[in-house]
Amino acid sequence: MKSSRWAVAAVLLGMVTPSLAQESAQTLLHPLFRDHAVLQRGQPIPIWGDADPGAAVAVTFAGHTVTARAAADGHWRATLPATAAGGPYSLTVRAGQVTQVARDLLIGDVWLCSGQSNMELPVRRALDADSEISSATHPDVRLFTVPKAAAVTPQQGFAGPVSWQPASPDSVRDFSAACFYFARELRKTVNVPMGLIQSAWGGSRIEAWTSADALRAQGGMDEALDVLALHAHDTAAANAHWGQIWQQWWSQREGATPGDAPWQPNASHAGWHAAPAPLGAWERWGVPALSSYNGMVWYRSQVTLTAAQAAQPATLELGPVDETDVTWVNGAAVGSQYAPGEARRYRLAAGALKAGTNQVVINVLDTYGDGGLAGPSSAHAVRLDDGTRVVLDAAWQYRMAPGAQAPPPAPWQAATGLSTLYNGMIAPLGTFGLRGILWYQGESNTGDGAAYAGRLRSLRADWRTRFGTDLPLLIVQLAGYGRPPASPVESGWAQLREAQRQVAADDPHSGLAVTIDIGDAYDIHPPNKQELGRRLATLARHVVYAERAGAASGPVPRSVSRTPDGLRIHFDDVTGRLATTGAKGPIGFELCDADVRQCRYADAVLDGHDVVLRSDRVAPESSPHHGSARVRYCWADGPVCTLGDSSGLPAGPFELTLEEAGRP
Repeated sequence: MKSSRWAVAAVLLGMVTPSLAQESAQTLLHPLFRDHAVLQRGQPIPIWGDADPGAAVAVTFAGHTVTARAAADGHWRATLPATAAGGPYSLTVRAGQVTQVARDLLIGDVWLCSGQSNMELPVRRALDADSEISSATHPDVRLFTVPKAAAVTPQQGFAGPVSWQPASPDSVRDFSAACFYFARELRKTVNVPMGLIQSAWGGSRIEAWTSADALRAQGGMDEALDVLALHAHDTAAANAHWGQIWQQWWSQREGATPGDAPWQPNASHAGWHAAPAPLGAWERWGVPALSSYNGMVWYRSQVTLTAAQAAQPATLELGPVDETDVTWVNGAAVGSQYAPGEARRYRLAAGALKAGTNQVVINVLDTYGDGGLAGPSSAHAVRLDDGTRVVLDAAWQYRMAPGAQAPPPAPWQAATGLSTLYNGMIAPLGTFGLRGILWYQGESNTGDGAAYAGRLRSLRADWRTRFGTDLPLLIVQLAGYGRPPASPVESGWAQLREAQRQVAADDPHSGLAVTIDIGDAYDIHPPNKQELGRRLATLARHVVYAERAGAASGPVPRSVSRTPDGLRIHFDDVTGRLATTGAKGPIGFELCDADVRQCRYADAVLDGHDVVLRSDRVAPESSPHHGSARVRYCWADGPVCTLGDSSGLPAGPFELTLEEAGRP
């Protein structure tokens, strides 16, 4: 009976590991400290958990015992001495009559692998998946996946059950390919156990991974952060306040019509059309203007209630929305989410509804693939707190809202909000010991590449505050994506790559993995994660393990100067010699004036570790900008660029500014 009661309690607590001592069902250890975990070598090891308030806690590991006392809230924390790589060990924690044991723990190097979908992309979707999975037996590589979760305040625990798993065909299948291949390659020269923590979310912006304090320090986000803080204790007030901010954006956006307020019950009927039943993706409605449309569409319907019904609190139920909605009831905003393909449920406080006709208006934003509000009509209803469900009128109307400007995302939205993923997926890691961080993110920030350098520096400092000063950060520069342009163009992708390059270059504990040559013009998720893993491992050997043989990441531009034979760009970190692929000379160089009003492709030749651009004329003689210039390389979403070195590694994209010291 005792063991049966324990088993039931373990399930309720999300504990499926048999290593918990049978003496009690109480969990003393934080879920990070479970069977098969890897703890960071060579530095003090923090351990924490929860016990009865005031309880004395004893922690035993690798021949050492340390003690702690639980605080008034039950939280306790202890620090074990630094331990060399090795194992396996058992970790035993006792508090009174309660004991918990985690077994088969290793000491090695722990890596946090974070970012968006290219970090999340699993082994099963990478190149040669079947062969890679079948051979993926590495018992000293341990995998830990942080459950996806967004939160408006920092969380101590995870949103779901977690476990450490030795790398095997079953466990690597759905694990980050970039993270796994990195560790597999790194162990060829760093032969210690590896712990890999995957904390990634496809489509996420960098702001979602940064703490609220760090975002506030950047400036320009105070109003949204205030709304986020309000959301933590008054959701309805936060929704209403955010609605006002969104409405202000709508009225001030480019091309706005004065007085146009589609969310208002008395809004004009001009431009509205009957939507086909049962709704669904607007690309499939047979409306030519919507057949391949990415942007915003307004929807509206209504529901009729009695006075008794309207007096109750209720929940507005909507079918799945793709991708982002802002929803109003009777002219007041009641909710907003970024949750592609998921239904919406928005609470309506007493007083939000009225006797008679109530109008529901939804603005739907879609940026990729199919978009819209899904049916059937019965999916959309007001569910009163007494259990009554009143379906909205099936005669929906719609109105297109074209425009290039994107609306501001609500700050609590999961992947596109402010600090939401930091709160739900980084904060629960506490101060777990790490060897370094792999960061592959940026695609979702290419619309504002100019701000990314500041955002990335802020995230680096923010995470180092939590995990340790000077913690190494290995940044994956965005791969090429899209068709090459026929002439020089402005590119948010190129701008963001340049920001990544600058941030990596300004810190000795950061590094850049160049991937411009292993992208896919037609797939934002290039599948060659094996080569990415090799490049990240090479980078780690230089930045983290101080190996000096070879270059860390291919040729690096150091300077550009004006010489009699043209503009000369000098490269360091060249293995052997500079080389080109697919052409006699380097392709992909541009010359621009200082304000980037005029750019043109430039002819280039190799000269040792230099590239010489034969013509330096970037503007007419009479131009006030003739005295300075910019040199760009690989400047496009999906550029053609051919420069590398004898190792086969490419030179990465860059932009350099030349201040003219005198014409040759």
